[in-house]
Amino acid sequence: MTHQDTTPDAVAKKAAEDSTASATGSPAAAPAVPTASHDPAKWGRVDDDGSVYVSTADGERMVGSWQAGEPSEGLAFYARKFDDMLTEVELLETRLKNNAGEPKHTLSNAKHLRESLTDAAVVGDLGALTARIDHLIARAEQAVEGAKHERERARADAVARKESLVTEAEEIAAEATHWKSAGDRLRQILEEWKKIKGVDRKTDEQLWRRFSKARDAFSRRRGSHFAELDRQRAESKARKQELVDEAESLTESTDWGETATRYKQLMSEWKATGRAPKDSDEALWQRFRAAQDRFFSRRSEAFSERDAEFAENAKLKEELLVEAEQIDPSEDLKTAQAQLQKVQERWDAIGKVPRERMRELEGKLRAVSDRVRQAADAQWRRTDPEAQARVDQFRERVEQFEAQAEKARAAGDERRAKQADDQAAQWREWLAAAEQAIENR
Repeated sequence: MTHQDTTPDAVAKKAAEDSTASATGSPAAAPAVPTASHDPAKWGRVDDDGSVYVSTADGERMVGSWQAGEPSEGLAFYARKFDDMLTEVELLETRLKNNAGEPKHTLSNAKHLRESLTDAAVVGDLGALTARIDHLIARAEQAVEGAKHERERARADAVARKESLVTEAEEIAAEATHWKSAGDRLRQILEEWKKIKGVDRKTDEQLWRRFSKARDAFSRRRGSHFAELDRQRAESKARKQELVDEAESLTESTDWGETATRYKQLMSEWKATGRAPKDSDEALWQRFRAAQDRFFSRRSEAFSERDAEFAENAKLKEELLVEAEQIDPSEDLKTAQAQLQKVQERWDAIGKVPRERMRELEGKLRAVSDRVRQAADAQWRRTDPEAQARVDQFRERVEQFEAQAEKARAAGDERRAKQADDQAAQWREWLAAAEQAIENR
């Protein structure tokens, strides 16, 4: 086993080497724990006159005197004071290890202890204690440097975060149109801003001015938007009031078709008009809808009454048709014509019928009328003394229009040629009828 030299000079030399190693790099391990109270005679002595000495690397140094008792008691007293210093070093080491408090405070206290060792009134392994304090100082200096870098990193992060918040606020101020969510986000940014610490005052003030400017710009844009919106809504309110007034003025109208069309136009205009203030918009809408409902309810009632009246008219015309269909022009034409005229007068007096019954009922009456007219035409053809003259006249007219058609066609006027052809065809039909009437006599 190698014998370890524990003389004061050897201890001091070892402490110096450890101190140098601590200063040039990160200490791998703490120096040996210095001792005192367990064997104070190893590190000091009491002279015959009571003077107390401690061994150092530079030789003995008087640290005090002891006159109260045995020399061993005096050494023990000064050894306990050494242990008190050692305890203080251990407390500083623990604080540094546990990151309790600021490293620079630990460094300051360690340096103070290191300086006090020069004339400290203690008995113990001063070389080992010196080495241990130097080791503590080296670690504290590293911790101070690390804390400095950490503060710089935290400051850079804080500045970057506030820069990011400012940039976002400026984008909101320049572009946002969702006013509520944008305003909420600016308030959230402000709360986040308050929680960010560690930015130097000058930088913080510069960033704050940008943030405040962005908030002010957003507030102005939002204020302008809502001022314009208020103006538009005031105009919309005035326009909707006009529409409501007109809608209410039409509620008692009996011009059902034209008024219904106007209500549809009013509704289109209402939809095209922007929103009025919320309370006014709802109140105006209720009035507008009530006016519409009033008119269309009256129209519905009127149509119901009309439909009932038309249904009754249809029933009366059905009854009248039974009477009309009994008219027989073959026996007495004049009587039949008189009966038909009375039926038509009564028919007109009855009035309108449902739309879906009009063609049916009118067709049946028309059939009776055609039967009477045909009988009259037949009688006229049989009794007309100028029938042959009319035939000749019709033939002449046909020839005239045919000649006109040929002349127009030769001139390239197809429109006039077609008109003449149509007229010739009509006279030709009349000619055929006149000739047939003569043949059937």
